[in-house]
Amino acid sequence: MKKRLVAGLVAGLAVVLAAPAYADVTIAVAGPMTGSNAVVGAQMRHGAEQAVEDINAAGGINGEKVVLKVADDACDPKQAVNVANQLAGDGVSFVAGHYCSGSSIPASAVYAEENIIQISPGSTNPVFTDKRAGPTIFRVCGRDDQQGAVAGAYIAQNFKDKKVAILHDKSAYGKGIADETLKALKDAGGKETLYEAITAGEKDYSALVSKLKQSGVDVVYLGGYHTEGGLIVRQMREQGLNAVLIGGDALANNDFLAITGKGGEGSLFTFAPDQRKLPTAAGVVEKFKAKNFDPEGYTLYTYATIQIYAAAATAAKSTETESVLAELNKQTFKTVVGDVKFDPKGDPTVAGYVFYEFKNGGYTQKD
Repeated sequence: MKKRLVAGLVAGLAVVLAAPAYADVTIAVAGPMTGSNAVVGAQMRHGAEQAVEDINAAGGINGEKVVLKVADDACDPKQAVNVANQLAGDGVSFVAGHYCSGSSIPASAVYAEENIIQISPGSTNPVFTDKRAGPTIFRVCGRDDQQGAVAGAYIAQNFKDKKVAILHDKSAYGKGIADETLKALKDAGGKETLYEAITAGEKDYSALVSKLKQSGVDVVYLGGYHTEGGLIVRQMREQGLNAVLIGGDALANNDFLAITGKGGEGSLFTFAPDQRKLPTAAGVVEKFKAKNFDPEGYTLYTYATIQIYAAAATAAKSTETESVLAELNKQTFKTVVGDVKFDPKGDPTVAGYVFYEFKNGGYTQKD
């Protein structure tokens, strides 16, 4: 009798233990937390952490706490695929990432296969959505064919009859945006004096700079990231070449000037209008400032990706992928970067690109 009672209690306890526990919603932010683009990884991490903090303070998603995993792809395609597989194994329902297009594109194939929602805050290569891996793949940033069109037209108009060199770092992002800029330059009646590939990660670009100097270039357009851009500018100034460097959104951080020193002032880049100045971002920007962090670059875009996912899951009353996707595809989302609605490719409706200039120890939007 006692044995049966004990057995019954054990069986009952087993049933209780096997019952579903109160579940957390596990999401991730994935980007270059280490390596030459770690400054952008820090932007993404801060944006994601603040978003999760704010969502949990408001009650979480459907009453469930949001737990954030931080994943490092170092902007390396192979590492990005490993990260994506690891996150799938960890059971994440959503990924805010990646940053580098060369990482996002292969990682997106994993997320699509595993039915995980991915919203990139910063992958701008058109292929990411033009050859979309699946319906779970989105981005909140613009595209390189958009910013390349702006850059090429600007160069043609403002540097007419000047010698222009087009450089790229052979990455999906770098070559993609360089080619789009060159296309727009030619469409506007301009032409390139040089078209050269560089190797990312090198420290010595003196041979390249000598070639630029011998060619008498006035403008250097770089399809690539801020570290290489900073080194090229510094070495141009060391050789007495005062050509203007122009780049894309990957230059949107003050670490560029930490590499170039004063020689980097006057350099230009394209990016979206300053999101920090939007009324929709004011409250969140104050929270970052209170933590002594400037939410530049892709900080607010990363925050927005998590805002969007949380809003969609809340509207769906579920974190089940198909239910959340239905909301992502029909809603217009109120975010810190403005209203966002996705088109059938997973691209957003966002403000266009404008030019910024490095000066006075920082960068400001040009009029």
